[in-house]
Amino acid sequence: MEKKLLIAVDGSVYSSNTLHYIEQLFANLADIRLHLVSVIPCNPSETARQWLDEKELISTLCPEEQKRCVAARKFLNNAADRLIRNCIGENQVTTEVKISKTNPAAEVLNIARQGMFDALVLGRRGVSKLEELIMGSVSSTLLEKCHDVPIWIVDGQVDSRKFLVPVDGSHFTLKAVDHLCYILRGNPNAEITLFHSAAMFAQKQDLRTGFCERFLPQDWCREYCDNDDLYFLAPRQMLVDSGFPPERIHRLETKKGLHPSRQIVRQALIDGFGTIVMGRRDKEIVKGVFGSVTEKVLAMSVDNAVWVVG
Repeated sequence: MEKKLLIAVDGSVYSSNTLHYIEQLFANLADIRLHLVSVIPCNPSETARQWLDEKELISTLCPEEQKRCVAARKFLNNAADRLIRNCIGENQVTTEVKISKTNPAAEVLNIARQGMFDALVLGRRGVSKLEELIMGSVSSTLLEKCHDVPIWIVDGQVDSRKFLVPVDGSHFTLKAVDHLCYILRGNPNAEITLFHSAAMFAQKQDLRTGFCERFLPQDWCREYCDNDDLYFLAPRQMLVDSGFPPERIHRLETKKGLHPSRQIVRQALIDGFGTIVMGRRDKEIVKGVFGSVTEKVLAMSVDNAVWVVG
């Protein structure tokens, strides 16, 4: 099956970082489809939106809005050409300028859902928390609103193809690994490390309540359900079953530190991981007294990509 990624771009250096990340992961792979979208907040009439195509619709906008649309189209064309030059097939890349009366985050999320994309890819602007509060953040809004489409947030220029996957024995972990299995199926370069932090305040999870059988054969779950290493064995088996080479799956555990989020970010920095893959709690579940590990990892991580699944 082809993997479909929606990539939000805006002509900035942050979008360039996102394109670089995609090139590093998917060059020369034929089963990936990339849709580049740039959302332009404008105010066309409802009649014009319903009856006019993109080119005609742009002609009804004010000069400033037209200028933004032309610039967005130019950048999208350049971005597509760049991907093609870097070994992404021409037929694997499509582009779209979306004229929207809503805010960009809502429009991007709507496109992701309607197009049934496997992931939404964003570049992070690297603004401070205060700037984010003042200006707002598309990535922050999407993380808050979107729990049904995996979100990849790229910070800085990422070259490493090494993946760090925190595992804690929860079904949220298995959801993240399930996504990873699908995306990396057939990838000849990726390396995966399953990482567990037994740090103080790390919440204890349990896969023995039936969640294992959602992702692995019932017989396998029954055989290993009482194994103390289930939180490693289950994700590893999922990867192997998906065809990922066992020799490129590694295990790492630490008991240092006070909070698992710091250990995750620290390990990614020390060992040069390019991507951290996080499973996120369902939005109905109340966060612990120390907040979400995923949110803390996103806040602290630099120069890598974080995949948020769930």
